[in-house]
Amino acid sequence: MRDFKSEVLEIIDRDDYTPLTIEELTNVLDAHDSDDFKALVKTLVSLEELRVVRRTKKDRYIKQTESKYAKGTLSMHKRGFGFLRVEEGMDDVFIPPNDVNGAFDGDTVLVELKDGSRGESSEGTVVEILEHNITQLVGRYEGSKGFGFVVPDKQTFKKDIFVSKSNNLGAVSGHKVLVEITKFPEHNENPEGHITRILGHENDPGVDILSIVVQHGINIDFPTDVMHEVESVPDTVQEDEKLGRVDLRDELTITIDGEDAKDLDDAVAVKKLDNGNFELTVSIADVSHYVNEGSPLDIEAYDRGTSVYLVDRVIPMLPHKLSNGICSLNPDVERLAMSCRMEVDSEGRVVDHEIFQSVIQSDYRMTYTAVNKILEDDDEMTKNEFHEITPMIQDAGELAKILRHKRDLRGAIDFDFNEAKVLVDKEGAPEDIVLRTRGAGEKLIEEFMLLANETVAETLHWMELPFIYRVHEDPKEDKLRQFFDFLTGFGIFVKGKGNQIHPHALQEILEQVKDTPEEMVISTLMLRSMQQARYSEESLGHFGLSTEYYTHFTSPIRRYPDLMVHRLIRTYLINKNVRKETVDHFKEELPEIAKHTSERERRAVDAERDTVDLKKAEYMQQHIGEKFEGVISGVMNFGMFVELPNTIEGLVHVNNLTDDFYNFNERMMAMLGEGTGKVFRIGDTVEIEVKDVNLDERLIDFKVVGMPDSKREEPRNRKPVNIKAKTRSRSHRDKVNESRGKKPKSKKPFYKSVAKGKGKKKRK
Repeated sequence: MRDFKSEVLEIIDRDDYTPLTIEELTNVLDAHDSDDFKALVKTLVSLEELRVVRRTKKDRYIKQTESKYAKGTLSMHKRGFGFLRVEEGMDDVFIPPNDVNGAFDGDTVLVELKDGSRGESSEGTVVEILEHNITQLVGRYEGSKGFGFVVPDKQTFKKDIFVSKSNNLGAVSGHKVLVEITKFPEHNENPEGHITRILGHENDPGVDILSIVVQHGINIDFPTDVMHEVESVPDTVQEDEKLGRVDLRDELTITIDGEDAKDLDDAVAVKKLDNGNFELTVSIADVSHYVNEGSPLDIEAYDRGTSVYLVDRVIPMLPHKLSNGICSLNPDVERLAMSCRMEVDSEGRVVDHEIFQSVIQSDYRMTYTAVNKILEDDDEMTKNEFHEITPMIQDAGELAKILRHKRDLRGAIDFDFNEAKVLVDKEGAPEDIVLRTRGAGEKLIEEFMLLANETVAETLHWMELPFIYRVHEDPKEDKLRQFFDFLTGFGIFVKGKGNQIHPHALQEILEQVKDTPEEMVISTLMLRSMQQARYSEESLGHFGLSTEYYTHFTSPIRRYPDLMVHRLIRTYLINKNVRKETVDHFKEELPEIAKHTSERERRAVDAERDTVDLKKAEYMQQHIGEKFEGVISGVMNFGMFVELPNTIEGLVHVNNLTDDFYNFNERMMAMLGEGTGKVFRIGDTVEIEVKDVNLDERLIDFKVVGMPDSKREEPRNRKPVNIKAKTRSRSHRDKVNESRGKKPKSKKPFYKSVAKGKGKKKRK
């Protein structure tokens, strides 16, 4: 579908432009095709909303006045200011508290930019509320005679919601409730609403997590029609379902997961070939076989988008009969799978591959712990226990090292953050916080899944058919430059040209700071300087992985995009259905699927983060008054954040720095004492005392009890990191051209076995 925005603006900006009707614009732009015409209409409506063009009484389009406007979603901060989040083409626009003009968090608004031309302004004023997007909120009910108020849990929603007694559903003070807003205020009054659900008393076990789940709009229970559909799904693989599938039941196959995993969606088999290469088969649960497009089950899975992994529970994308049952690759039972078999040489290159439907039978349900004992500890007891598969695990470990080395050479960035797991008791109270470790077993599965994802993505990329990709675009130049400026304080000097930086250079920076006190901080700020990964119908590559082709193929039990990838593989590769109506159908559907599933992914991440932050705050209530050592992880004008070794982060408010008057230096990201000359800077180690905990806001307050020396130790000498501008390969240019509707000029598909029907081997 063509993007007419630039073409329309070019026409309207001409000095000799005469106002045209939509019919005349259709003729000028040759947009007679139905899809093109729809796209043109959509573009004109968008430009009208942005007040870039205006339609006259005679339905002719003219250029709007010079006032500059932007449309987007308002994201409020609990301190009263906000940011306009614009989908593309602009950075976020700051909205001061006095310029919010009655808009609420999540509203779609029109903002007038205060300075600079469109795309350069940093500040604006809300001039029109186009749509209220948040209409339901979770909060604490506070009752009074004849009425009550719901105080929202959402700190960025600054108004309590008025509820009449007839609309309170019998709630009493202290109840956590879900309230639906029925009337938004026109001036400075409170919104009005009615309570639709009572979650329980705020002190009841589990209500805290339930409140977060409901606030994010995540459904726990499945609709009745979905459960009825699931009842018809068999518990075992039927004979007729095996027809036309490659039989892998006799091949030694294992799953490797965490001890508590119940939805096993990937299995692997590794063998060495006579030519010295490795054969890696990654078999993924064939969820799309059981989830038919357009069925109630499919609609519900699409709406959820992903499974949500919380501190004390998992909210699955699919009912347990599928996720933990017929789709889970449990040992010693037959399962349907979608397999990607790859022949990999000694340098980690895929020299041949196939993608096919299969039936498998996993031989062992291995854990990361057991695999780590074999590969890292060479533990004889574990090797004897799993003597049948130990040789394969050792071959798999060797292959994983080759693949990892190949990724390192091409510049893939590996963020090895400490990841915490909160352990809770039966009532949900936090008992301990432990760090997760990534051993050889975890890294092995990671490498194999990455390779399968890349192989599938490149195969479908060169087929030039509608597909869904996992993309990670290049960092924005201003954010990257700000990060590089910050690095100079640590003796790291980066030379290079803005967003032409190759990921290999960022990998070098991580190597420079490995095992230093500032490693965590620099890794975090580097990650924040990058764009978010997302799903897209365009094959735009993955910056962080330093690969031009990437998708998500390996987790269809818990991610809807993976399910869609399987559905498209079955359509194109298995059923050979590339008819025009099929291609047109997916071409129309995939952009919205990519957008929706990206949003659902962010929703799940937010819910997971909120529950972890809540339980961390609860845990630290037990440690008020105790002292710990931590690292300054962030500095703001109102204070500094300190992160403890267990990943818990607390705020040292500037008011709690009582030994001096401290000024915030934004460039140095530091607090500077006027009288003492003391400096608190990101990466410094400090001793803190836990001062207070606010569970409502999930905030932990620290105060510094161990000050650093007034003279900061000079950064250790490091060799400057010289970064060269990224060299665009021919395939990358082809990729950019394709995204603009042009065909690649000369390069042929690297993976051609499926497209040409070659490379197939005889099966048992």
